[in-house]
Amino acid sequence: MKIAKVDSISVKVPFTFGGAPTGYGGRNWTTNNILLVKVETDSGITGWGEAFCYGCTDAVRAALHSMIAPIVVGRDARDIAKLSRDLQQALHLFGRYGITLFALSGLDIALWDIAGKAAGLPLHRLLGGAGQTSLPAYASLLKYRDPERVAERTRQAIAEGYQYIKLHETEEAEVRAAREAAGHGVPIMVDTNCPWTPEEARHMTLKLRQYDLHWLEEPIFPPEDFQAIAKLRTETGVAMAAGENNCTSFQFRDMLAAKAVDYAQPSVTKVGGVTEFLKVATLADAAGVTLMPHSPYFGPGFLATLHLTAARGQPGALVERYHMDLEASLYGEMIDPANGAFAVPDGPGLGRDPDPEVIRTYGS
Repeated sequence: MKIAKVDSISVKVPFTFGGAPTGYGGRNWTTNNILLVKVETDSGITGWGEAFCYGCTDAVRAALHSMIAPIVVGRDARDIAKLSRDLQQALHLFGRYGITLFALSGLDIALWDIAGKAAGLPLHRLLGGAGQTSLPAYASLLKYRDPERVAERTRQAIAEGYQYIKLHETEEAEVRAAREAAGHGVPIMVDTNCPWTPEEARHMTLKLRQYDLHWLEEPIFPPEDFQAIAKLRTETGVAMAAGENNCTSFQFRDMLAAKAVDYAQPSVTKVGGVTEFLKVATLADAAGVTLMPHSPYFGPGFLATLHLTAARGQPGALVERYHMDLEASLYGEMIDPANGAFAVPDGPGLGRDPDPEVIRTYGS
């Protein structure tokens, strides 16, 4: 079964989240951006993947079409592990992390979708899992910089059935507001997105510790300063989480060797796809660290995360869901938890193809 064609579709869906537009990379977000990777085979099976693209869609698309597609067209779509290694080796001159790996991730997810479809099995079954039909979700609130809004959205998420809340805030007032709104029985995580020096992080972590954080996520810039995160973890006694900015298992190897985190957070659309994610999972198990995938996605990356989490059967694993309201969904109700949990897809491959009508309306 040969790869016949590699294509991409940029899907941009407007959303609201109860706050003023916010974002990263110097841009405010008014749409949820998904870069679909579509792989067609000569046997007629089509696979769908997702490459991370927030603020960098054009660059990731260029990497996919100019560097990756020319290498893989004509190759055996079933030889996923070798393709992953060959591509990483062939393209290492252009970067082992970032844009190149984002594009590789999208291709890899699509190939695993094809593998599941060819076998007639959902991806989690193909990977050895069968026992989990639902997975607990956590509401990942966007950034508000407003204690009253944070409290309101925290209460709303709990009323919707979420039993875990994550904030994207960097000030004590917002964290305090969330804790007061949630009470003391709801775990609260805080993702700061790498804002502080090590000393600033120590000062802020000690201030936030009183709010009983389930974990503190990426408190230090640069995110690959694993030794500084490890020191912060030891000195404050607060559980640390990181990994969404790591690419390949080698960065995770170094992070785990430094004993930097309690929760490792590979992102399947960034790390190198399903193939590399599985390597990270093995490293985390060997290190005694809980795998907690980063997955604020609404495309194939989200479905892949559900399958990967279900396949592991790991107690305590949670699935992230951005707490936003989308104008349309590529997968209908599958992106919405019921009673605080997501249903594990049971169709072959990723379980469902993207809605062609949504692609026609919002894609380019």
